Formats: sequence, C-alpha cells, structure tokens
Amino acid sequence: MSEKIAVIGAGAWGTTLAALLADKGHEVSLWVYEKDLSERMRTSRVNDLYLPGHTLPEMAITSELAAAVKEKSIILTVTPSHVTRGVLKALADSVMPEAYFICASKGIENDSLMTMSEVMEDVLPRESHSRSAFLSGPSFAKEVIKKMPAAVSVASREPATARHIQSVFSTEYFRVYTSPDVMGVELGGALKNVIAIAAGCSDGLGFGHNTRAALITRGLAEIARLGMAMGANPLTFSGLSGMGDLVLTCTGELSRNRTVGFRLGKGEKLPAILSDMKTVAEGVKTAKAAYLLSKKYSVPMPITEQVYSLLYEGKEASRVVKDLMARDLKSEAG
Repeated sequence: MSEKIAVIGAGAWGTTLAALLADKGHEVSLWVYEKDLSERMRTSRVNDLYLPGHTLPEMAITSELAAAVKEKSIILTVTPSHVTRGVLKALADSVMPEAYFICASKGIENDSLMTMSEVMEDVLPRESHSRSAFLSGPSFAKEVIKKMPAAVSVASREPATARHIQSVFSTEYFRVYTSPDVMGVELGGALKNVIAIAAGCSDGLGFGHNTRAALITRGLAEIARLGMAMGANPLTFSGLSGMGDLVLTCTGELSRNRTVGFRLGKGEKLPAILSDMKTVAEGVKTAKAAYLLSKKYSVPMPITEQVYSLLYEGKEASRVVKDLMARDLKSEAG
C-alpha cells in the first residue's frame, strides 16, 4: 500500500531513505534545509552536496517545511540530533493528527541528555506517542543507495506501529526487523559513534586488528552497561542496532566518526577536522552526552571517558591509549 511520506533532512542518509521509499512507490516529499541545494536538486535530481553521482527517483523536493509535511501519513526525521527538537517544534502544527513519526537520527541531546525518542515525546502531542518509532542499524547511505543488501531495526513501544513501518520500508535489498526496545535500539545507534572515534584513533596511531577488536568488544560492554541502567534490554546490544552498527562504524572506511578518530590519531586538531567535513559526525556531540550520562547513572565507561577527554579536554591520543591500558585489572564480567 502506497503512503504519503515526508522525509525531513536531505543529508546522505535522508536522501537515501527518500530514494528507497520513492522507488518502492510511495509518494515522497523531501525537505532540504539549504534553499540553494533544494533548487539544484529540483533541476538536476542529484544531491550534489551530500550524495553526488546518484540520480534520484521522482519525488517532491522543497525547502518549505510546512509544505513538505502537509497531508503526509508518515513523517520521517533524519536531521542532526542537536537540531531535531527545533525541527519537530516547527513542523508539529502542520502535521495530520493521525500521522506516524519515525526518527532515523542517531544521537543524544546534550543539554537535556534525552534520546531522540524522549525528545519526540517531549515535543509531540501525547496521542502521537504510540505512532512513533526509531530506525537504526548498520547502513551506510552510499551502499544502500546502490541497493546493496542491508538490514536494520525499527523500534516502537507499540507493536502494530513497528510492524506497519517495517512493511513500509522493507524492500528486496533493505530488510527491516522489529523491536520493542526503543531505548536499546536508540542507545546502540548513538553510542557506537563514540566507540568508533576511539577505533579510528587507534587506527590513526598505527595500531592493529588486536587493538580494534578490544575496543569494539569493551566498547560494547560499556554501551550495554549504560543501556541496562537506562532500562534497555541487554540482548538488544547483540543485534543489528548494537553489535551490527558498532562493527560497521568502527571498521568501515565510510564512517564519519571513525574518520574523525583516525585524523585525531594522526595528530590533527578537532576544529580543523570538523571545519573540513561537509557532514555531521554525531559521535563528537554524543561523546559529551554519553560521558554525562555515565556520571548520572554511575556507570563506568572508560573508553567513553577517554574519548571525551580527547575531544573536550585536549588530551593527546597516545596518552588516551596508555591510560586505558594502565587501569586497575578486573574481571571481564565486571
């Protein structure tokens, strides 16, 4: 069944999901923040800023938010996490009361320490909460746009909502699984970016596969510890939005967060790295939120703490590794 869908955010992932949904026969409207980019995309059918080289299928492209969401049955937000609250507030009055809200952003709001589902529930009317869901999993946009097989999770507290969104998004190359664990799916998607910075830093310092494997495994352990403290199901972190996305982001050459870490490991400074990037590396902001959450819930997260020091306290990358390795010895299960 065809749906009328607004995709809010035309970065690489938002543009890719818009193309996937349009290819499937849905009526898609893509909201583009940059007005000049929106005008170019309407003419060329190419997102030359974030996804060059890929011609988009037929869809409406606009820089007018109210026009994008008008009479749409599904609102899919794919905006950077730090602007999601403002975008939701701006579109809320223009959305049909019965619309579904899907969030595909991966981050944690720094000021409030809220996950994106918590931000949605804070901003949107209570009656829409049961029609909200969160999409996450190992899925580089540049591979999905080429229709390479991928699998992700969609989480909702309402099983019927998860099943509906599963059917809307699933294609022969994009497989969607459902989950009731919104908190676990969200935290896996957000916190893996912090560990990816650490893994990239390790690679930039010239360390090998042993080091990277240790960072991934112990990184997963601390993600799960915080997740359980916040009410998530620990089994979620062994799935697509946990281990799956963590492995991809820590090892894939297309990972923005790994790239930030890699360049830090090579001795570059963070402001120069960020000014040189067109796209947002969510892990930079999430590292601060994750560090503060670890203190709030009294959960030990040594890798996250060291990434925070690297990003926000100017700690040298080589010192980060030494301090991680020199910690008190303990049981792996501890």
